[in-house]
Amino acid sequence: MRVSNKIDISKIDLEKEKEKIADLPGLIEYAHTVGGALVKPEDKGKIKGQAMAAMQDQTTRQFDQIFGQMKTLLDQANQLKKRVEMSERIYQSEMGFSPVIGQTYHLYTRENGTDFLSMITPSEWGRSKKWSDYIGSVRLLSDHTWEVLDDEE
Repeated sequence: MRVSNKIDISKIDLEKEKEKIADLPGLIEYAHTVGGALVKPEDKGKIKGQAMAAMQDQTTRQFDQIFGQMKTLLDQANQLKKRVEMSERIYQSEMGFSPVIGQTYHLYTRENGTDFLSMITPSEWGRSKKWSDYIGSVRLLSDHTWEVLDDEE
């Protein structure tokens, strides 16, 4: 036996079928057709609260990133300022030689308060120390500014 899958349109009650759907489905708070998905009204305050929290989190991360970039720029500006100050001080000091680009030198202050640049490190002076203060070690860069070295080389 064979079962027919054909629908007899003449037996469909269109008026009864109209009762199964809504005229304005977007305005009701439940499924508007038989077997339709459940539509739950959302708590608008909850949605807005979650959106605000997400927005706050994202903007905080972006501000942190910008502050990190600002800190990097500030550090670079301070290093450049220190380099300019040291370069000016070196060019006003005594130099008994012509410095070579890329070489390390050492800046000292004498007892009389004058600065001088030397190729001799503080540990190499021994008893013949001719300075009262060691200012720092520097390297001449190709732009003729001086890089301040953190540790003695």
